[in-house]
Amino acid sequence: MIRVVLPQHLRTLARIDGEVTLDPVSPATIDSVLDSLEVRYPTLRGTIRDHVTKRRRPFIRFFACEQDLSHLSADAPLPDTVVGGTEPLLIVGAMAGG
Repeated sequence: MIRVVLPQHLRTLARIDGEVTLDPVSPATIDSVLDSLEVRYPTLRGTIRDHVTKRRRPFIRFFACEQDLSHLSADAPLPDTVVGGTEPLLIVGAMAGG
């Protein structure tokens, strides 16, 4: 199982509490996890990535195993600890300001 932790505003939008667990997909990539997440929670479509280009929204970041995965290719394999459910994939709303 793949564990996904969403920011509070997306959990509210999808009407879920806590983390989401998804069945492993092959290959396990950020894109494949987001595809599964959007199928299961259609209200999340377009909130994490663009509908057409599938590119990550500017203020969204992906973390796993204490590493920022945001700038990796969306079809790069996820770490084994994420695929095995030991570590979650964190989807984080980045902060900006001045």
